[in-house]
Amino acid sequence: MDDMATPLAYRPPWRTQEHDDLADLARTFFTKEVVPTHPVAEKQGHPDLQLYRRAGELGLLGLAVPEAHGGGGGTFAHEAVLFEQQTRCLDGSLGLGVHTGIVMGYLTDYGTHEQKQRWLPRLCSGELVGAIAMTEPGGGSDLQAIRTHAVRAEDGSGDYLVNGSKTFITNGFLAGLLVLAVKTDLRQGAQGISLLVCEVGQNGQEVDGFRRGRVLEKIGLHGNDTAELFFDDLRVPAANLLGPTEGLGFAQMMQQLPQERLVVAVAAVAAMEIAIELTVAYAKERTAFGKTLMEQQNTRFVLAECAATARAARTMLDDCIVRHEAGRLDVATAAMAKFWMTDAQCRVIDACLQIFGGYGYTTEYPIARLYADARVQKIYAGTNEIMKELVARAL
Repeated sequence: MDDMATPLAYRPPWRTQEHDDLADLARTFFTKEVVPTHPVAEKQGHPDLQLYRRAGELGLLGLAVPEAHGGGGGTFAHEAVLFEQQTRCLDGSLGLGVHTGIVMGYLTDYGTHEQKQRWLPRLCSGELVGAIAMTEPGGGSDLQAIRTHAVRAEDGSGDYLVNGSKTFITNGFLAGLLVLAVKTDLRQGAQGISLLVCEVGQNGQEVDGFRRGRVLEKIGLHGNDTAELFFDDLRVPAANLLGPTEGLGFAQMMQQLPQERLVVAVAAVAAMEIAIELTVAYAKERTAFGKTLMEQQNTRFVLAECAATARAARTMLDDCIVRHEAGRLDVATAAMAKFWMTDAQCRVIDACLQIFGGYGYTTEYPIARLYADARVQKIYAGTNEIMKELVARAL
């Protein structure tokens, strides 16, 4: 299906031929190399690690990372094209939004030269899979309430010893590198949080003091690994602190969250667009009461409303991308985009599934996958209720 065949043939103003070429490459990768692996990924609860390495070989990882550190030297717009194509190809197994859209940003923006040289090339090649571990069993979206803590070892090494647990960690089963939020000062709230970069091993070769828990069974995204992580005196070198001093972690997370929420918004808009395209094609072929569904007024009106919603979302998304490229995407605008677009995603896909009738409830039709995968969009990267509070505070 043509990438630009959006409901009203709309082309983002920021898109160039270079982005089109990238889209072709990404689409080929997902359709030919990733989608055929879905049955196995969904059965085992995680994708094949080799697919990350293959993405790295193709230059699809670290698109916004400077070339000096193994990346593509592009911008977030290049990342957006990748995430759009992944959604349009109906792949929810590879955790690229986290790996390349979030983790690498922390290292690029806050890492020392040595940290960047050590980890970014391996993330860009797919040798390492990255994850960010914020959420805890009792905390949810309340990042100030985290209990996982890091204290200095008493042997004089200066290393940190980490204890605690995390949950709902995307890429948690495959990740070899974690950006880990910890309390380095239990007496303080947000000012006591720091970020540590932890090398935890891959392929079953975990380091001492670290253990992976369950790969969680979810409503959707069955092929993506979402896991529990446990830390029991995990030793982390002091040199792995992200930032010049302790206590900067909460501020760093707040600075990075607008991009994280924009990653979610990109997927939401792409999901709406492909859902509408699939539904229009179905409605033009399926007949009922002597007419195609597309000839029925109710179907036409529903799809017209869906198309208008998707166009509005796309236009807002493009504005956010342009703002982000210029360094002007503020917290409230990113939160607004995240909650409105993911709410719209769920409404549009639900309306589209209804047009499929009983077939829409069977997993052989892609609309069912889109429906199941959509629900979590309103939860992660900060629940939509929290997003509305952030917007309200800025009014």
